[in-house]
Amino acid sequence: MTNITALISDAALFVLLPWALWRLLQKALPIAVLPILVGILLAVWHVPVQKYGVPSLYGNDIGWVAVLVLAFTAGLEMWQHPGEGDASHAIPSPSLKRLLGGAAVALGGPFLIGSILAYEFFLPLRGWHAPHATPMVAAAAIGLCIAVSALPVLIGVVRELEPAQRPLGQLALKLAVVDDAALWIGLAALQFAAKGTAALHGWTGLEFVAIGLLVGLAAAGNWASRHYSNPPSWVIWATVPLYLAAGSWAGMQLGLHELIGAYFAGAIMPPSWVRRLPVEWVGTFSLFWLAPMFFGHSGLHIDGDALTWPSVIASLMLVAVSIVTKIAAVYVYPPAAGLSRRQALSVGALLQCKGLMEIVAATILHGQGMLSEFAFASLMVLAVISTTLTGPLFRLFAPGGRTARSSGSAGEGMLAPSTQTTR
Repeated sequence: MTNITALISDAALFVLLPWALWRLLQKALPIAVLPILVGILLAVWHVPVQKYGVPSLYGNDIGWVAVLVLAFTAGLEMWQHPGEGDASHAIPSPSLKRLLGGAAVALGGPFLIGSILAYEFFLPLRGWHAPHATPMVAAAAIGLCIAVSALPVLIGVVRELEPAQRPLGQLALKLAVVDDAALWIGLAALQFAAKGTAALHGWTGLEFVAIGLLVGLAAAGNWASRHYSNPPSWVIWATVPLYLAAGSWAGMQLGLHELIGAYFAGAIMPPSWVRRLPVEWVGTFSLFWLAPMFFGHSGLHIDGDALTWPSVIASLMLVAVSIVTKIAAVYVYPPAAGLSRRQALSVGALLQCKGLMEIVAATILHGQGMLSEFAFASLMVLAVISTTLTGPLFRLFAPGGRTARSSGSAGEGMLAPSTQTTR
């Protein structure tokens, strides 16, 4: 079978089929969840898709580049503020200290509790021991996946909220920006912790070039923000692939991960430049039509024999831990003064969404040997269930009635279909 034919089979299985199911189910499930479910079912049922060339060579490359673009746009979206112009239902703006404190509690609480529970109860289970990490690092890896919030997903959700509830979405978005940055820093820290002093052994001059490149990109972005804030469009478009390629290469060269470099490359681009880019459109196109092959392959790469009833039960336990700890953390220490109980619970419901960032994080940690097959399978199921439940949980807690506009736009992203209600 030729590579082109295999790519067609790949796209039909993980792009067109999930899209058709999404339309058939009237957008009841997030679209990015469906290719993962297809891949998981194929792995569990041991369907011999390999004879059709799936996963295909080109499909792997396209899906991987699309996820790099998603990580890059996640960094770019740190400078996006959808819906901030509507101040009719504004809530008091939190101070920077309160916001950072709320973000630290919202991330640190679930991380600590999840890590402790993983160390005490999950890692002793058969098949959960990480192949290339100590139990402490493996527990921290699981805790990090439990604590993460999905920034790209929440940006799509905020665009779909009713005006009365959009300020809550904006507050959750501010917390998710901090948490998402902490996720990538945490991933880098875990990889250094797993390698120990060996992480610095064998460094050549290229590693120092990579560090210098990242510093240079940050300095160039800072200079452009102050002295060249309104360049011609072609300059911005020519700079984007340079930042993406340079950041990805630097992350890989430092022994971290290309996605980490891509995220930080997006985060250090000049904000005034970023606001002139169609970040939402690019992210949505990648999410709908290219990245599903990466998500489907991630589900397909799960060891079907690892997804047993014990691992499903473990996934449900992880879901309970994730939801309860995230919502409780926001409830105990709200990120803004004056929030009502229902408002705090609503923000917590949005932040418990794992989305594609948890899938990407789990894939990175699994590839680095910090998650076992059983843990990886359980965390993939956690991401699917958590993302699916976010809409119903927000509707349950949110003050007022409807939570979303029936816009039907492509910007619905990963979760917006779940937040829509019938008029």
